[in-house]
Amino acid sequence: MATGWGSLLQDEQQLEELARQAVDRALAEGVLLRTLQEPSSSDVVSYAPFTLFPSLVPSALLEQAYAVQMDFNMLVDAVSQNAAFLEQTLSSTIKRDNFTARLFNIYKQVLKEGIAQTVFLGLNRSDYMFQRNADGSPVLKQIEINTISASFGGLASRTPAVHRHVLNVLSKTKEAAKILSNNPSKGLAQGITKAWELYGSANALVLLIAQEKERNIFDQRAIENELLAKNIHVIRRRFEDVFEKGSLDQDRRLFMDGQEVAVVYFRDGYMPSQYSVQNWEARLLLERSCAIKCPDIATQLAGTKKVQQELSRMGVLEMLLPGQPETVARLRATFAGLYSLDMGEEGDQAITEALAAPSQFVLKPQREGGGNNLYGEEMVQALEHLKDSEERASYILMEKIEPEPFGNCLLRPGSPVRVVQCISELGIFGVYVRQGKTLVMNKHVGHLLRTKAIEHADGGVAAGVAVLDNPYPV
Repeated sequence: MATGWGSLLQDEQQLEELARQAVDRALAEGVLLRTLQEPSSSDVVSYAPFTLFPSLVPSALLEQAYAVQMDFNMLVDAVSQNAAFLEQTLSSTIKRDNFTARLFNIYKQVLKEGIAQTVFLGLNRSDYMFQRNADGSPVLKQIEINTISASFGGLASRTPAVHRHVLNVLSKTKEAAKILSNNPSKGLAQGITKAWELYGSANALVLLIAQEKERNIFDQRAIENELLAKNIHVIRRRFEDVFEKGSLDQDRRLFMDGQEVAVVYFRDGYMPSQYSVQNWEARLLLERSCAIKCPDIATQLAGTKKVQQELSRMGVLEMLLPGQPETVARLRATFAGLYSLDMGEEGDQAITEALAAPSQFVLKPQREGGGNNLYGEEMVQALEHLKDSEERASYILMEKIEPEPFGNCLLRPGSPVRVVQCISELGIFGVYVRQGKTLVMNKHVGHLLRTKAIEHADGGVAAGVAVLDNPYPV
């Protein structure tokens, strides 16, 4: 890969002036977060951290990631409809991981009562890194797929203008024109709109399940605003509000403050800390309703690390997507090495290999939200502690992806402008809508590039480690 913005990164004075211009443009474009000090108020806001320059991404890998997104949409949807596969795959995990067990428990209750919703909506984001081959060429490898609360579709639509501005200031107009336009929030809103239309009640609302303290509110507002432009009204409520004021009628239609709800869009509910006893009750009420959940509980379970690891087993994709060898081949080409830690010979073997070469593996629990994975010495200590315990079944092992580092400036409020060595992660947003057994929408709707300094092993933008970026195709 080309070296990037090499010579521009040498002139410190120029970098500082460019950074001032970039920050002002980011604020003007709405690349915003609430502050750590006041996460519940928009009185004082700051810019969301971002890179000074767009980062170089091989066009072929960007195209490959886009091309496989509809396959991943179909795969997630197929997993969510296969109760036997979910039960078998998660059987050892739910014995040891309380959070996955609670989700699975709600899933079983809903199956037993009968699933009330007939339309299903998936808004997901599949994340990749560029693995460096032995010959130095980059390869696309999937890190994970996010099936609940996949974020930054709103802010990602605001950052191309910022990077074009930086390059235009440098009189690099040809380069500025190469930065791709990108509007995931528009596509995500199209998915919600389609689901809302199929629900078939003109006065019904979209209920966005939000956190009390939400720094990333402007990202969510981008989707709300797209919906409002189509005269679809969104109400923001917490799980606590649903517990107090949510109800079902005899047809299991969901009502909130007396208003019917067509679509429930979760921007909360993906981490154990987000659930109290009442919040679990609220989640069950939502799942029992005929409102269209994004995601429904089966789709949230389809996004667990354990499912990801099982999907990489020979024959599993073929079973879930029968008669589709090209789809299977496209999906499998993106898989990194994934290993089960269930009790038994296979799990023992994986642990032995990871302890022998810890720099080549990552230990992943069944968690979303960044900052949960273990590497290096921490991973070794955890494996030594876990290796004879059934608790190990709540983790998976994954081959560590080693991208080629590059220089860039990560702009953060209160941090000096300096060049650091970075790696990027590319996310592609996918949207699908299914009515009964028919997929009525299946598409990709944009991308997200996040970049972090190489000293940070784990964590995304919301976790405070990675920053927003744009791909510069090469």
